[in-house]
Amino acid sequence: MSNEEEKPQAPQGPEHRLRKELPQEIPAAAGTPGALNEAEEAKAPAAALTGRQRLAQGLWPPRVTRAQFIVALLLFGLGFGLAVQVASNSDSGSALRGARQEDLVRILDELDDRTQRLQDEKQGLEDQRSELENSSDRAEEARKQTAEKEKQLGILAGTVAAQGPGITMTIQDTKGTVQADMLLDAIQELRAAGAEAIQVNGVRVVAGTYLTDSGKSVSVDGNKITQPYRFQVIGKPQDLEPALNIPGGVVQTLEKEQATVTVERSTKIVVDALRAAEQPDYARSSSQ
Repeated sequence: MSNEEEKPQAPQGPEHRLRKELPQEIPAAAGTPGALNEAEEAKAPAAALTGRQRLAQGLWPPRVTRAQFIVALLLFGLGFGLAVQVASNSDSGSALRGARQEDLVRILDELDDRTQRLQDEKQGLEDQRSELENSSDRAEEARKQTAEKEKQLGILAGTVAAQGPGITMTIQDTKGTVQADMLLDAIQELRAAGAEAIQVNGVRVVAGTYLTDSGKSVSVDGNKITQPYRFQVIGKPQDLEPALNIPGGVVQTLEKEQATVTVERSTKIVVDALRAAEQPDYARSSSQ
């Protein structure tokens, strides 16, 4: 046996073995980056952004849904339509907004004259009805009114000559720029002002009259006419002449085409160009 004494061995219990296997615990220093967990690390960059930067990130790139895109298209179409409508109304009223006060007064007077003319026609028809109802000899009165009505219809149909007060309008078109639609506008304006008989360069204008361009001239119902174009019109001169001279009307339109227009009033205008009475092919009287 050795003289050296055996050293005592430490007890080998379960706790002693577990501590020997685990590394020694090292306390973490407070406030160090290693102490942040993963969630805090993810939030750190966002917290570093300013409010303006976060707002910019929320607005761009834009996130548009299908419904928002459709609504935007509808609003754009509605706004475009309203803009077009406003522009159209502005163009249509620009001529009157730029007119002088005396021109506006003349237009109002013309409208009043047209209203009065229609009222006079209404009163005349009512008087005729009263005469038929109160006449002792209704048959004779009816024949008289029928004959008078035949003359009036003959004037409108162009089958009889007519005379009376009115105007003469002469259009000098040396540039050859006046077209058929411009002369047609003049005829329509004269009719609206109360013209009862119209003759253009020896051609009687009736309800079925048509105008077409023929080279640098114009044809009326197939009859070629050349400038100067001369309108002989029977009606109230005080209504006919202002209707042609309204702002943006017939005279101004023709003058823009470098044509020269003169309008003369007269106490006696003769419209003697005649049209043959035409029998309608299909229309028949519905009276029994």
